[in-house]
Amino acid sequence: MARPNGVVIVSERYWAFAGRDGSLSEGDMPKPRFEGLPLIRGLVKLGMALSPLFRRTGVTGRRERPVLAVLLLAPFAFIFLPDTLAWAAWAIATVALLAWLFRGRTLRLHGAEHRAIAAVEEHRLAATWAGEERPSRFSPRCGTNFAALVIPVTLVADRVWPFAPALYTPALVTVLSLALSMEIWRAVQASRARLARVFLLPGLALQRLTTREPSIDETRVALIAVASVLERELAGSY
Repeated sequence: MARPNGVVIVSERYWAFAGRDGSLSEGDMPKPRFEGLPLIRGLVKLGMALSPLFRRTGVTGRRERPVLAVLLLAPFAFIFLPDTLAWAAWAIATVALLAWLFRGRTLRLHGAEHRAIAAVEEHRLAATWAGEERPSRFSPRCGTNFAALVIPVTLVADRVWPFAPALYTPALVTVLSLALSMEIWRAVQASRARLARVFLLPGLALQRLTTREPSIDETRVALIAVASVLERELAGSY
């Protein structure tokens, strides 16, 4: 995750936040749960991915956490509004969330985040730190790809919903769409088939808007966070 003032790198067990001011915060990720239960495991995974943002560790400010919580949860209150007002409110909340997420230097640090992860995967950490190499700023595992997958899944689910509409239907369709999207996401990420990568193309195209070319200093911020997570992952494997 890119932040206006730094980069968060997350693994299955650890996370680290490197700030542009030279600060470094570290922590442990919650233990995975319900891995054997399709749909539920995806929702749990989404919640776990956001956990560093809601901790008092410097990743988000004291005043930022309630703002983020409101922006994330507000759409569920829109089920009580008429359809026209609900869509208008959803659009406003979405724009507000995107503006909040991508403010400041976030777009460039988002590109730096992807570059740092690619440097690990391609074994080019030292060269990337020195500025001799510039791995891609586009990533197949970016949350932008997941968002691009959720939207069509939600639209289809809303169209084919087999039960009579009720007050809770929009919220239920949204939650189920998120869970189903996570299952598709997991399958695509685990697959080596080129055909599966078709699902990532809209998100990769969208990353042209959600990332910018990072400077060497911004790339090094992301690399510091990567190094922290890697060090603890490697230490825990022995």
